[in-house]
Amino acid sequence: MMKLVSIGLLFFYSILGWAQTAQEQMDSVKLRLDSIQSFEATIALHVDISFITMPDKMAQATFQKGEDMVITSDDFVLIPKRGLDLSFSELFKYSFLAIDRGEITGHSNVVRSISILPSNSKADFSVANLHVDAQNNRIVWAEINTKKDGTYILNLTYPDKGAILPTSLNVSFEMDRIRIPLNFAGSDVSIDRKKMRETEQKTGTIVLNLEYTKIEKTQ
Repeated sequence: MMKLVSIGLLFFYSILGWAQTAQEQMDSVKLRLDSIQSFEATIALHVDISFITMPDKMAQATFQKGEDMVITSDDFVLIPKRGLDLSFSELFKYSFLAIDRGEITGHSNVVRSISILPSNSKADFSVANLHVDAQNNRIVWAEINTKKDGTYILNLTYPDKGAILPTSLNVSFEMDRIRIPLNFAGSDVSIDRKKMRETEQKTGTIVLNLEYTKIEKTQ
């Protein structure tokens, strides 16, 4: 009997996660993210760019709700600004329209494809395509098309079902659309400028692993 009850509950939770409209789903995601008041984390960074050789770096991140995240490091670190918006504050800064694109198959739980279109022209992006973990109300993949800095693609990995913040983040971006101060790179950074000039589509990927030392959130 207990086995049947457990199966029934799992099925109920699955249906419940999918029963929300796309707009309601994103409101639930925003509500969870809004509960984060502050956090501090140590970040390990790995850069994967064809014409840049750089050893893995360490940095510290400090976040206070309503403020830009502060990144500090003793070394030169390469982090696109949009790549560490873990609160997705720019997506939810203005009102938006959420469009349901259906379910993404191949996952152990329900993952929905949802597109966000900002309703205000002041928004810094034109469209964001998201994959949303419907049961846990969190974003697991995002393609954000910004107006000035090109397209960012983020893959987010969480340590457990209850986590709001990811512990691993892959950020892909268009390097020719953002300003990177490579001239100020340290002596341990090697740049193949010939290869950089010859590469037509300059893209980069940064892998960030985060270890949180403090997380403050509302209940």
